[in-house]
Amino acid sequence: MKKLVIMRHAKALSGDNYESDFDRELSEKGKQDAAAMGKRLQAKSFKPDFILCSAAKRTNKTAKIVATELGYAIENIEPDSELYAASAHDVLQILRQIADKHNNVILIGHNPTVTGLVGYLGNLCVDGLSTSGQACISFPISSWRLLMANSGKLEWVDSPKSN
Repeated sequence: MKKLVIMRHAKALSGDNYESDFDRELSEKGKQDAAAMGKRLQAKSFKPDFILCSAAKRTNKTAKIVATELGYAIENIEPDSELYAASAHDVLQILRQIADKHNNVILIGHNPTVTGLVGYLGNLCVDGLSTSGQACISFPISSWRLLMANSGKLEWVDSPKSN
C-alpha cells in the first residue's frame, strides 16, 4: 500500500516585487498555515518516507516548514524543477520514479496541477486545493511504477480553513 499526500504550497507574497514567479517568497500567513498543516499531518499520524516538491522558493519553503513539524530531515527533501510547470500527466511520470522503499510520500506543488492531480489519480472531481491544502490518496500497489490514473482512493482533504 502506498499513500500520497498532495499539497499546494502555502500562501505567497504578491508577484509585484519579484522578477520571476519562481522566486516568490511565502507570506507570514503562508508560513503559519504551512506549520499548522504540518501539525495536522502529525495529528493524523502521517509519517513521510519521502518529501518531493517543486524547486520554486515558495514551494521549497512550504516543504521545509512541513518537514520540520513532522520531524523529517529538511536535507532529505527533494526539490524538482520539473514540477514547477508540470501537468498532472508529467507529475504522474515523476511519481512513478520514486523508490519503492518509500510508502508514505508528500508531494508539494502548484495549482492547477495539484488539484488536477487529485482528480486524475482518485477519479473524482475536486473543486480546488486552497493554499496549504492537502489531499491524501491511497493506492493498493507495491511499486510506484504501477501508479495509474483513477487508481487511488481519496482518504481525506484538509485545508487551513477546515476545523
